[in-house]
This record gives sequence, structure tokens and C-alpha cells, in this order.
Amino acid sequence: MKRRVYYYDTDTSGAVYHANYLKYLEEARSEYLEARGLTVKGLLEKGIGFAVRRQEMEYKFPALYGDTLDVAVRVREHTPYRIVFAYEIKNQDGRLIAKAETDLVCVGRDLKLLELPPEIKAALASG
Repeated sequence: MKRRVYYYDTDTSGAVYHANYLKYLEEARSEYLEARGLTVKGLLEKGIGFAVRRQEMEYKFPALYGDTLDVAVRVREHTPYRIVFAYEIKNQDGRLIAKAETDLVCVGRDLKLLELPPEIKAALASG
């Protein structure tokens, strides 16, 4: 996913504020699922959601106002109840900005643990 860094993404130094990277990860994850025929909205309408179990972020170099970031996302692993997404964020010059992992659990409307439905397992198996 390509994402341009806007002024509102940055702090007073002109670098991306650290918490904004979490938004970029969410956007990349949503696009990953949509490319496989799943939308977050559609899943929520079926009572299927995800809760963050663990979030890890390793900052390597600051992204700056005006940069174009490439957020690469892949599924590192999945179990019957969890999906672990791994990310690499690079700038327009190919410089590594950050690496991250998001460990999600599948939950129902009641926020109780839910086994990944067949359509999600099939989408994850498709790469």
C-alpha cells in the first residue's frame, strides 16, 4: 500500500508522529483483506471482528512530511483463532522506516473469542 505523509501526520520536528504508524498498519491490513474479497464492514455485518492481542513496532528511521511510504503486509501465521500480520514500511528511496507485527484474535459481537470462519481461512490460504 502506498501512502503519502501529510503535514497532519507529523509532529513539530516534521517527522511522522509515532502513533500514526498504527493507522498506516490498519489501512494496509484492510487493503490486504479487501484484495482477497473481505471487507471489514462486511465482516462486522456478519458479527465477525478482530481485537488486537499484541502490537509490536520497531522504528528504524523517521518518515518525513512529503515522503511516500510503501507499507508491505503479509500474514506471518494464523491459527484457528488468531492472525499475525507482519509489515515493513519503506520510504520512496527504499529505506526501511519501520517493521511491525499485529497479533489479532477473532471475536464475535459479544467480544468473545470466535474461530476464524471458513471464508477468512480460505482468503488467508490464497496468499
